[in-house]
Amino acid sequence: MPAPCHRTPSIKMVRGDITEQSVDAIVNAANSSLLGGGGVDGAIHRKGGSAVLAECRALRAAHYGRGLPTGQAVATTAGRLPARWVIHTVGPVHSRTEDRSTLLAACHTNSLRVADSLGAATVAFPAISTGIFHWPITDAAPIAIAAVLDTPTSVQEVRFVLFDDAAYEVFTQTWREWKQ
Repeated sequence: MPAPCHRTPSIKMVRGDITEQSVDAIVNAANSSLLGGGGVDGAIHRKGGSAVLAECRALRAAHYGRGLPTGQAVATTAGRLPARWVIHTVGPVHSRTEDRSTLLAACHTNSLRVADSLGAATVAFPAISTGIFHWPITDAAPIAIAAVLDTPTSVQEVRFVLFDDAAYEVFTQTWREWKQ
């Protein structure tokens, strides 16, 4: 596959459920086990069904016996989801004493690299690490947007799919400020 070009994808903010997005790839804010969990991860596994879990188990058996490292990304089928693939990435747990922003950015960068390897033109991201990993949404939004804009990619459209009004407002305002 040729190297990705460095064009800026169209960026959209969507208030909604990431499991309902008709895109080539949905990014899963996974836990390192790849075997499902709460929040976005649990919703993707529930809606995607047994095919997603089976491929995650195969990845654990073949390459990720100790789990997927934070910031890395790997793809599976999307099963019953309206997407073609799920790109699983493990976000960092927020820390007040250690700067882990490069790991959060890497989740986006590596997910786009995986999307390019799949030939995905459209990708939907959740607000990675902002749920049970406690990353403040006001800090996560600029990191996520900057990482997407700074990554050479052939992806044509990136959607940030935000589950609640507060996250949607923060990401939308951050994007407005970025464009000015």
